[in-house]
Amino acid sequence: MRGRIPDSFIDDLLARVDIVDVIERRVPLKKAGREWTACCPFHNERTPSFYVSPTKQFFHCFGCGAHGSAIKFLMDYDRLEFPDAVEELAQSVGLKVPFEGGRDNAPREDKTDLYSLLDAAARWYEGELPRNADAQAYCKKRGLDAETIARFRIGWAPAGYDGVMKALGAHEARRMQLLNEAGMVASNERGSKYDRFRERLMFPILDRRGRVIAFGGRVLQPDQAPKYLNSPETPLFHKGRELFALWQVRQANASLARIVVVEGYMDVIAMHQAGLPIAVATLGTATTPEHTEVLFRAAPDVVFCFDGDRAGRAAAWKALESALPRLRDGRQAYFLFLPDGEDPDTLIRKEGKAGFEQRLKNATPLSEYFFGELSHDVDTGSLDGRARLAERARPLIARLPDGAFRDLMAQELEKRTGARALLEPDAAARRPVQRPVAVQRSLVRSAIALLLAQPGMADQVERPYRFLRLDKPGVDLLADLIDQARSRPGINPAMLVEHYAERPEYPALQKLMAATVVGEPETQRVEFFDALQRMEQQVIEQRRTLLTTKSREGALDSAEKAELRELLAARVQRPVASD
Repeated sequence: MRGRIPDSFIDDLLARVDIVDVIERRVPLKKAGREWTACCPFHNERTPSFYVSPTKQFFHCFGCGAHGSAIKFLMDYDRLEFPDAVEELAQSVGLKVPFEGGRDNAPREDKTDLYSLLDAAARWYEGELPRNADAQAYCKKRGLDAETIARFRIGWAPAGYDGVMKALGAHEARRMQLLNEAGMVASNERGSKYDRFRERLMFPILDRRGRVIAFGGRVLQPDQAPKYLNSPETPLFHKGRELFALWQVRQANASLARIVVVEGYMDVIAMHQAGLPIAVATLGTATTPEHTEVLFRAAPDVVFCFDGDRAGRAAAWKALESALPRLRDGRQAYFLFLPDGEDPDTLIRKEGKAGFEQRLKNATPLSEYFFGELSHDVDTGSLDGRARLAERARPLIARLPDGAFRDLMAQELEKRTGARALLEPDAAARRPVQRPVAVQRSLVRSAIALLLAQPGMADQVERPYRFLRLDKPGVDLLADLIDQARSRPGINPAMLVEHYAERPEYPALQKLMAATVVGEPETQRVEFFDALQRMEQQVIEQRRTLLTTKSREGALDSAEKAELRELLAARVQRPVASD
């Protein structure tokens, strides 16, 4: 996997960019007092409710709730993953992204030669397609028009062991090294190198920025094996994370409500050419958790489309298991099983765009498929059968994130079996699910919100933090935020929140940032330190209550008795402030 991006680099990057500039390149903004506003790019609206704060370096929509830093905006607007958004932003200000550890621990720009070589290979394959009559006849037979061939950069790998090697200058040691690193060549038992792809229709696989990172090759004759051949894992290509045609989907859709996962390259291309540019495919592997996260970032509704045979249903269940931990409220998954002997390509030819769209609309919701699959060999009319269904379903429902869908799935299980859904997951089920730390509406929450507005106040907090002894949620997070702000002089609010991007606290901190009302700095400072003082007073009250209870049990030693007398005397002099 790719290495970790250092926190110090994220801080430096967010300090150099202006979120107003980043967003204004994509969304027209208008000045509104100290902030900028626009109609939200993430939902349809006529009256602007999307605000950008140059002070906080943060955006927030009061209509749909979207919010975050410049990095988060790129993730949401350009549908990029976190590392890709960081790289896109870094490139705009001329910075190089360093990575710590991991398989690819070099900056992405150090891979420029690999990207250039793969792009050159794609261009060479494209140039070979018009030269081969069989390949052209196959494309015509499959109904591929010139625009589709160009959009997907479809090419042809001719026969011969060294076509691409000669074309790309493999006689040079450095070029051969790059060809090998890019997965373009293979070796026989004697160690001789040869082209990995030969006599195959070639489909370049693009990353989220439209760069060629790998290839898929398809034979023309059905009796040739393997039917599809993909590039091996390389520094640029990890098949468990990539999706074929995701780049084309994003280019074709300004906003995307639904995305469809099919099984083959030609199925994807047939849907795009038919006017349904919403299809992607996994690359010779089952749907992974990484795939489902990418899919749900692209669209709130994901339709998994598989053959109706045993293999297709096994693949569908694997997709369901990968999707469960990512089904936060607002996200939905559906399953579409095709008739025997059919695939999206053949069905679109028979039924047209309208017919296939109707099939998509009639796709089975995840909840229905879930209970149907778990119940298919269970006699729910018997007590034993209902118990079996409950035991099967409980650990899977427990993998769902907290929210309305999880609650409703639990209610449905109870309705079907009569058994309560005890949703505390076992350790294995809990690992992939990171739930945000809830910071309750309290003094702690107020202090965190105020600190996010003015991170510089952390320098004035006295050590040790006396509020740490307070037994309330969020206290440790507040202390950690103060430490982070202290260690980074001049840090702005967005930089502070982004430090928690890969931690469970991130969603809660984003919401607090969005909810924080811009106020006068001095007023915020007074309120912040007042909150800390009141928290310290609550620590005293908690200690007083503890010692009083212990005193009634006759368990105090002499030191504790003296401490309690002092605390009671202090209470008479100064009543505790309530939360």
